[in-house]
Amino acid sequence: MKVLALIWSDESNWDRLSEDERKEWYGKYRSFSQAADGKLAGGDELAPTQAATTVRVRDGETVVTDGPFAETREQLGGYFVLDVESLDEATELAAKIPGAWHGSVELRAAAEEEAS
Repeated sequence: MKVLALIWSDESNWDRLSEDERKEWYGKYRSFSQAADGKLAGGDELAPTQAATTVRVRDGETVVTDGPFAETREQLGGYFVLDVESLDEATELAAKIPGAWHGSVELRAAAEEEAS
C-alpha cells in the first residue's frame, strides 16, 4: 500500500538554525532515506510557505492567491511516499523520520478503488 507521510513543523524554527545545524538535519534525513530499506517511493522538501500559491474555483471563476490556504502553527515542509504492507509498518517508519522529532508526521493512505 502507498502511504503519504506529510512532515509538519514550525518553519520559523528552521529559519533560526545555523548553516551547520541545517546541514546536520539534512544528514539525518539522508540517513533516514538510506535506512528505509526500499520502502520509499518518493519524497521531497517543499519550498517555504511564502512561495506557496493557492488556487480555488468559486462560481466558475479561478481565484489565485499567494501563500498557503490557512495560517497554522505548523507548516507542511516535505513529504515521503511510503510503499509498505500496512499502516502499522508506515507508523513505525514515520517515527524514524527526523521531522517527527520536532514537529509531526501525518500519515494518509492512498484511497483504494473498490472492485466492481
